[in-house]
Amino acid sequence: MRVLCSRPASQWHGAKLHNVELIAGPADDEEWQWTEDPQSIDGLFCSILPRNLDDFTNLKWVQIDSAGFSQLIPADLPNRQVVATNASGVFDIPIAEWCVSMMISLARDMPAMMRNQSQGIWDRDARFQKEIRGSTVGFWGYGGLARETARLCQALGLRVHVLARSTLRQRNDTFVLPQTGDPKATIPDRVFSTEQTDEFLQGLDFLVMALPLTDATRGICGEEHLRQLKPSAYLLNPARGPLIHEQPLIKALTERWFSGAALDTHYEYPLPSSHPLWAMNNVIITPHISGSTGSPGFCSRIREIFTQNLSRFVEGQQLINGIPEGDLRPQQLR
Repeated sequence: MRVLCSRPASQWHGAKLHNVELIAGPADDEEWQWTEDPQSIDGLFCSILPRNLDDFTNLKWVQIDSAGFSQLIPADLPNRQVVATNASGVFDIPIAEWCVSMMISLARDMPAMMRNQSQGIWDRDARFQKEIRGSTVGFWGYGGLARETARLCQALGLRVHVLARSTLRQRNDTFVLPQTGDPKATIPDRVFSTEQTDEFLQGLDFLVMALPLTDATRGICGEEHLRQLKPSAYLLNPARGPLIHEQPLIKALTERWFSGAALDTHYEYPLPSSHPLWAMNNVIITPHISGSTGSPGFCSRIREIFTQNLSRFVEGQQLINGIPEGDLRPQQLR
């Protein structure tokens, strides 16, 4: 069995199994390909699929090192009988800590305090002295990043609401670090169905976007949803920028339909310096670092996922972090 690894050796070195050959491929980018006997490759560990994917006629498994998997959708891997797994769980801790820090920063208007500091202004206004305990945080989606953030929020005394397209379930087939997250889905104080979206949004102090980006979720949050948030609410998006329609978001923040936002994911990378979001004093922008490969635990966690799945793959067992086939199919094929 041959597995081609286009990721840095630090992410897979040491993952060894009898009768498995791990092959070091080139660093992947949108132009990468593998021409040395691609038909003999059984598995891929990559971030972006090779340009000559059609040559990988024996491919059965793709492991990626990101939680997001929108880059896989155009390939229609289910039609190729290829199973795909992601890095869900690797980034939960840093993203959850980012979310809590942004909630506190927004509630206490930390950006304004930092501007005051740079100008030597002493201002003890009441808006700088708020607390988030007793607030309601809502998660649009309840995957790994939402569950770990919910755990921290519960410890801080917040009410936890969830909007989900189906009944919350125990997570037995997903990578979860010990003593993190909400594997049994017992934390939420209330779970809303998609038919209750308006009611869900209207009761929030903080809305956290926590969905993967697929053809079905792209633009899932539009003007009609942003208008449901109360004027004192805040929006956090550590998931993917295009979950929210861009122009309605800009309009909402400009006209202050709600109080502000913390945005770690964007519509262009890097976000152009001319983009209007940069100039808004009710917005905190971070450069997609809430959970990233720069996290101290990234390499050891992704290596553990890859090692576990490599062993399961060889033994014909169900893989962890499997991406549902329906989410991997292009929209027109669903």
